[in-house]
Amino acid sequence: MALIDKVKTSLRISTTAYDSELTDLINAAKLDLGIAGVTLPATLDEICNQAIITYCKANFGSPDEYARLKASYDEQKAQLAMATGYTTWTEATP
Repeated sequence: MALIDKVKTSLRISTTAYDSELTDLINAAKLDLGIAGVTLPATLDEICNQAIITYCKANFGSPDEYARLKASYDEQKAQLAMATGYTTWTEATP
């Protein structure tokens, strides 16, 4: 299933009317993760997908639970930024 379809499912959207906006949110999430130092794999895994979906849920429309969703996304982003395999950070040598 394509990522946009996963986002639409999580938002309970069955129309294509919002595809452009959702695509923009997906791309914004990827860029935001990149700014945090996260290197996304060529084929996104479920951990990356979930962070992107959470970003989209927090930023699409006016969600009732924005603060909770934002905090959840920020935690997922922080975990990815510290996880081996999701960054290009190298260990400093003394």
